[in-house]
Amino acid sequence: MIDKFNTSLSDSQATSVTPIIPEKFDIEEYSDYEQQKLETCEKFWKLNSGVLVYRRVRVKEVFAGGCADMSKSLAYQLGALKLSMQYKTDVPNFLEPWYGIGTVASAFGFEYVWEKDLAPAVRRKLASISALLELETSAVQDTKIGKHTLQMVEYFLDKTKGRLPMSYSDIQSPLNIVADMLESSQFYIDFYLEPEAIKTAFDKAADLSIAFLKLQANIIGKSLAKPGHGFASCRRFDGIGMSDDIITMLPSDLYKEIAIPSFAKSGAAFGDPAFHSCGNWSGKKDDIIAIQGLRMADGAFSLATDPNANPTDGFSDTFTNTGVVLNARIVGDIEVVETKVKELWKPGMKLVVVTYCESPEEQEQVYNRIHEICK
Repeated sequence: MIDKFNTSLSDSQATSVTPIIPEKFDIEEYSDYEQQKLETCEKFWKLNSGVLVYRRVRVKEVFAGGCADMSKSLAYQLGALKLSMQYKTDVPNFLEPWYGIGTVASAFGFEYVWEKDLAPAVRRKLASISALLELETSAVQDTKIGKHTLQMVEYFLDKTKGRLPMSYSDIQSPLNIVADMLESSQFYIDFYLEPEAIKTAFDKAADLSIAFLKLQANIIGKSLAKPGHGFASCRRFDGIGMSDDIITMLPSDLYKEIAIPSFAKSGAAFGDPAFHSCGNWSGKKDDIIAIQGLRMADGAFSLATDPNANPTDGFSDTFTNTGVVLNARIVGDIEVVETKVKELWKPGMKLVVVTYCESPEEQEQVYNRIHEICK
């Protein structure tokens, strides 16, 4: 079995897509296709054990420079929806009004920096948590990027007549939000020197996120696919997904005591949280499964997906009989996916296997094998 990260790729999970302008996209066709999938998704969500296969069609341009142009982003995403229909899957793909890491930082007065062909990012860093708390904040929706994101949501809805599934924009967890605004050398020291200030900052970030996401949820309405962003999502699922990648840098005691409360608070406002982290978070899986109200946890489980992917050891024991969905991203061929699923699966689990097979034929083989393994 060959499983290694391809360093020549700019996005290991991406699929090449031909963009389609809204006027050329068959909304009726995709709406019918989505409806065919929703009964299976709803049944899975209500059961205590089961498996779904999700062939995600991720477009690298959408998560890079292409997000700067909402019409270009939508055309690529419509192309992804059209292509996804060729692959055997249980969960339909969805639209996402995405705009880089740092949206909530704008409420603290941070401005995005746009580099050519890259997604926007926050470059300015503050020296301490106390310096951050001294800043006056505004509502995210009143900032330049906040207004633009809401305009993008409305543009997507208008061009698709509100009939296609669409998630929230990616917001990140309070931990990720605050970490992105501070010098890392001092940030981790402040966990020990200023724990109450860190908690206050996380709580403030959570409140700003909740308010902005509620606006999006109200605008998107019945089209809302949850938990959103990098998770398998649909109108029959619940919760809200947040990237909590800084978890890999924290010891368990600090993560549980200081970071989890604001994460759980953010999730509780939207039907409870869904967790994501890049890299290897296997050492924290017991902390994560204990998060109040947790609905789903996402991770990479092949080296072709992430060069520091999670080992499969112990995940079935941790997630079995909890009702929490494990969203397992596995880039790789049939053998890689089959091996990882056998190592992950155990009756009593709720498992979503996210595949990236190159051809519809390979996807069908993988799909059938996964459902055979997880009977």
